[in-house]
Amino acid sequence: MPKIDPVNLASPEFKANAYSIYARLRAEEPVHRTTLPDGRVLWLVTRYEDCVAALKDERLVKDWTSLGLELFGADNERMQLERHMLNMDPPTHTRLRAIVNKAFTPRLVEGLRGRIQTIADGLLDEVQGRGEMDLIADYAFPLPIIVIAEMLGVPVEDRYRIRAWSDAVVGGVPTREKMERVGTRLKEFKDYILAMVEERRRAPREDLLSALVHVEEEGAGKLDEKELLSMVFLLLVAGHETTVNLIANGVLALLTHPAEREKLRADPSLMKTAIEELLRYDSPVETATFRFAREDVELGGAVIPKGDVVVVVLGSANRDPELTPSTEALDLAREPNRHIAFGLGVHYCLGAPLARLEGQIAIGTLLRRMPALALKVPLESIQIRPSLLVRGPVALPVSF
Repeated sequence: MPKIDPVNLASPEFKANAYSIYARLRAEEPVHRTTLPDGRVLWLVTRYEDCVAALKDERLVKDWTSLGLELFGADNERMQLERHMLNMDPPTHTRLRAIVNKAFTPRLVEGLRGRIQTIADGLLDEVQGRGEMDLIADYAFPLPIIVIAEMLGVPVEDRYRIRAWSDAVVGGVPTREKMERVGTRLKEFKDYILAMVEERRRAPREDLLSALVHVEEEGAGKLDEKELLSMVFLLLVAGHETTVNLIANGVLALLTHPAEREKLRADPSLMKTAIEELLRYDSPVETATFRFAREDVELGGAVIPKGDVVVVVLGSANRDPELTPSTEALDLAREPNRHIAFGLGVHYCLGAPLARLEGQIAIGTLLRRMPALALKVPLESIQIRPSLLVRGPVALPVSF
């Protein structure tokens, strides 16, 4: 059998055939060496057990500066947004996570149920008379960004600017050239966050942003300004991107599996297991963020040299037959469901309870209010976002 060509995870050709390529990688080359266009080496980990091991392996670190690596060049503007939890290792990661952990406990998240339901109904009210919508622009995107903006105290009317900045961050492949190209957008994002932070220093409010500013002002190593800006940046981006793609991918899966969709519509009590299966079937975060080998690491039959980048492919792990039977099938009643769509270990997604609740309400409301929901375009015409990190449609035109 011919050797597998280096994989470009963000290319349109790959996105259209991702799951068949993942199946071949798991079978033939489960830890696959490829390169970014700027020459940097990436190792793609595709089997479930190897992915679980990698996510827990302390030799695979997140803070590339601790290894003396220069990832994207010395851009001071951008660096002011990079000192967040996903780029840190313990004990710094532990300290940063503890600061915001209380805002995302299951109990506090459950308290948002009524507000999320109101937002979902309001968004559908706006399009109900049209008989059609772009599910992403009109529903899947605004719902979670309104929620996280309200939590932080960010003006909801700025959501389209935030979406553009977020697209600049998660779109494409993170090469040096790409980061230089989006540098202006990132400076705009940083200046936007800094202006809000300075305003909260002058006049605190009852919101999460004010609470974070208060932690910074306490000093004693709690939170410096770079960490504060980076924390707000991460919460705004990660606080909506996962759910946008969970809702969009989930609805697309239901529309292409009418029997499962009808089963869920007839029995809403299946919604919790359904969301877990939709997370597994078409994972909204396709790959975990970069890890770096602190030393030579043997994994899945490959030796990863010190300093190389390791990419844990969550989307492939969740389709591995070693995880669960019939992984290519959609089974909304699947239990147990040990997917790793939210990662694993110390970097397990902080916002997982919120994303789950938003997904349950968004999809449940849609099925209840729009039972005749249907794709408005041929399935093969739907484009997947050109991103290394996330997986979801660019647009999803539907009628109802």
